This record gives sequence, C-alpha cells and structure tokens, in this order.
Amino acid sequence: MPARSTQVGVVIVTHDRWQRLQRTLTQLHALPERPPVVVVDNGSPRGPPDELRLAGARLVRLADDVGAAARNVGSLLLDTPYVAFSDDDSWWAAGSLLRAADLFERHDRLGVIAARILVGAQRELDPTCRLMRDSPLRAADDPGRPVLGFLACGAIVRRAAFLDVGGFDPRYGFGGEEELLALDLASAGWQLRYVPQVVAHHLPSAEDPRPGRERRRLRNALWSSWRRRPLRRAAARSVRLLRGSGRDGLPALLSALAGTRWVLADRRVASSELEAQLRMLESN
Repeated sequence: MPARSTQVGVVIVTHDRWQRLQRTLTQLHALPERPPVVVVDNGSPRGPPDELRLAGARLVRLADDVGAAARNVGSLLLDTPYVAFSDDDSWWAAGSLLRAADLFERHDRLGVIAARILVGAQRELDPTCRLMRDSPLRAADDPGRPVLGFLACGAIVRRAAFLDVGGFDPRYGFGGEEELLALDLASAGWQLRYVPQVVAHHLPSAEDPRPGRERRRLRNALWSSWRRRPLRRAAARSVRLLRGSGRDGLPALLSALAGTRWVLADRRVASSELEAQLRMLESN
C-alpha cells in the first residue's frame, strides 16, 4: 500500500497548450502530497517545447485526439487506487488530495468525489458546483452531498470503479462527457458526492474559444438520455434540450441521429430508483 499522500495520482489531458500545462505542472509539483502525474498529450500537432519542465511527470503522446477518453489512457498508466483529473488549466489545492484519499479509505462505496471548483483569479465558485451544493438529493451518511454528475477538471475517482464501467466514452469527445459516466457509476452502486472541503482551482482563458463545444455537449446529452433513460423520459428531455438551443440545435440533433444504431444497441435503462433521483434533479 503506497503512503496515503501518494494514493492519489493525477491525470492531465492537454492539446497543444504547453504554456498552460507548465503552469499547472508547477502548481501540482508544489503540493505537499507530491502526487504522481501522467500528462496525456491528445494528438497535438507540435511536440512539447524544449523548455517544458516535466519534473518527474510522465508524458504520453497520442497520435490522435481521442477526446475525454485520453483520461482513460492516463488512468491505466497509474498504479494509485485513486485518480484525480486536471485540465491543463486546472490544479488541486494543497491538502485536497490527501483529504480525498482519507475519504475513499473510510467509505468503501465512494466512487467519485466532486470537488469545489474555484474559477479565475477571483476564485469564484463554479456555477455547476453551486448546483451540486444545492442538490435536493440526500443521504443518511457522509461524506458530502449526493450528486449524479460532476465536472471532470474537479473530480477524483476510485480507479477500479472508473475502469470497471469503461471510463469516458471515446465517442463523446469533450462537452458533457461526464453525464454517462456518472449514471453508469451510480447504476453500478457507487456513490458520487460533492465534497466542498476538497478544492480545485480552474483558470480558463477568455481568449480561448472552444468551437463546437456547446454542440457536442448538446449531442452528448441527447445520446446519454437515449442510452440510459426510459423512452418517454428520454423523449421529454430531448425536447427540453432542443427547445431554445439556437443554431446549435439542428447540427447537434443531426449528429446525435447519426449514432442512432449504436445508441439503441447500448440502451441500458437506469433503475427506477435512479430514474426517480434524476427526475427530482430535473424538477428542482
């Protein structure tokens, strides 16, 4: 068993953003936990600059951009029981990885810790974290607030649970890729909890547009609905998602329809208990 301070490894996925990666690596290497770090280069057209200081982190370069599934690659390369995900513009607060390891050790059905994510230089609470904090779901036991979703740049997973359910779907790319994974982990009996005492920092750039991200997010939400929700609920949610989606709606719908055959072949409807929790969240 590794020392508790090294029970959590970190996986960073990057694509041609070496300067930001350097900042994140500097932050992670300064942590008292000294976590092992795997950097997965998601098919960058250019290699890392000579001045990039990995300082012990392992760099793995993929030939192609495989989207969020690059996190699966990094997780397979780690041998720690828990894996924290970072983007190349996010990192973990000092002490948070150790706190997470303690929680995983004390709660053997805990599958995901969703951290409190502080955004920008002003350290404002991420809007998704606000929703998780105010979740109507309740549990009799600690830790934290039960949730059925998370943001990957502020999530720590039990590695075995994550890999057992298949990790992130390679067809989803980036944009709402967490939803399906969250549902599959919950269906497998794993707890997902928002724990505000575990903190991640996110410093995105306003000058870094990500074309197509909203379209993919909408398409992925449609796919996840039809793969895991009862037909009537999937149809109702699809209408809600597409209503008011603007110019992204039709392209997202067409992209989702292109996957109809494999989506229907993979339909595994969530339990009635899980569906009731989803409906509670949607009506909140």
